[in-house]
Amino acid sequence: MSLQTRLREWLPRLQAPPAWGIDPVPAEHRRLRWFDIFVLWSSLGVGLLVLEAGALLVPGLSLLQALLAILVGTAIGTLLLALVGILGSEHGIPTMVLLRSVFGKQGSYLATIFNVVQLVGWTAFELWVIGLAADQVGQALFGVSNRTLWVAIFAVWCTLLALGGPLVVVREWLEKFGIWIVYAVTIWMTIYLFTQYDILALLSRPGTGEMPFWLGVDLVAAMPISWIPLVADYNRFVRRSKDSFWGTYLGFALTNIWFYSLGALFLLTANVSEPTPEHLITAIMAMTGGIVALAVILVDETDNAFADIYSTAISIQNVFPQFNQRLLIILTGVIGFIFATILTMSEYFNFLLLIGSLFVPLFGIVLADYFVVRRWGLAEEAGEWRISALVAWLAGILIYQAITQWAPQIGASIPCFLLTFLLYTGLRRLWQQRLVRVSREG
Repeated sequence: MSLQTRLREWLPRLQAPPAWGIDPVPAEHRRLRWFDIFVLWSSLGVGLLVLEAGALLVPGLSLLQALLAILVGTAIGTLLLALVGILGSEHGIPTMVLLRSVFGKQGSYLATIFNVVQLVGWTAFELWVIGLAADQVGQALFGVSNRTLWVAIFAVWCTLLALGGPLVVVREWLEKFGIWIVYAVTIWMTIYLFTQYDILALLSRPGTGEMPFWLGVDLVAAMPISWIPLVADYNRFVRRSKDSFWGTYLGFALTNIWFYSLGALFLLTANVSEPTPEHLITAIMAMTGGIVALAVILVDETDNAFADIYSTAISIQNVFPQFNQRLLIILTGVIGFIFATILTMSEYFNFLLLIGSLFVPLFGIVLADYFVVRRWGLAEEAGEWRISALVAWLAGILIYQAITQWAPQIGASIPCFLLTFLLYTGLRRLWQQRLVRVSREG
């Protein structure tokens, strides 16, 4: 085999996105298996922003409390993520299109607007932190600093990945190169922290008490929950629902727990005064081989930005299916770049909780409709609006915000999800009973 042939086989290849857009993916194009989707969601659980979120847990919580909050929050948030992923693999359509059967066509547009806003925000956050890390690496290796240039370079790369689409990114990049390098570096960072510092002593150190335990759970659950509006965009390419569920759950849970924990450990071991990306990047670079570790993490961070850009285009097509997908991807990359150059991280914590308040009740309704009201079925498109779903969603948002403001110690995610789930189920049962009564009277 010639060198040219081998390079053509191993180097990532870009291709035009699928022509079906938001239409159901044909069975012959649902090519991803358990391991493929495990690799994808494992990669999406890795990132500097996940480290940042983990660092926010301490010292308000003790390390032991933080680790428990990470386990509980990941278990809850990732379960919701994987369950919605089943809907994508069962029906082969993107997440925002799935909402049409629950909220109605116009109702799904409202959710789409919120989703596009959060995705553009995530794109900007991802590009911002990538540019920051790349600039630190560039200064260390070449003595040159130009963060805007690095943001532009990675914005172009992430946009190209989005143009390639999920099948190319998973099969040609992650499985052949990306995820294995990331695993190796993550193992190295873990070994370094456990061999250089007394982790057992840190486990016995009390927290300051500034963060309630269940608010910490909310903060952890917010990360997988933030991916729920995207999950069916990728899991629609999976062959079997069982593969979709377990690949998503195990893949994301593994790296979410790992990186949240590393973020907390870095804050406690590296004398980091504040849990900011700048300080965490400095802590990583201070390690033996830290520049290499940071370079690998920032390259993997591009997968997260790719997903945000790709899903922004897919979500917009729920409202405007006639728009060209490739043009939407390019425009999203440009807008993300612009916001990344003016962004600050001061509102990151509030941004995560806002995501939770919008999407925890939203997908509580979706799962109630699918698993209880429809009994593992998806209804036909529900007209323009479905008032019962919108009422339950608004109530869920208010419940989440109220708990966050006045009772953060009990956490908002679990109560909000359960109450919204039950409220929507009750409203649908009342509506169905009314229809039966009207039918009998008629």
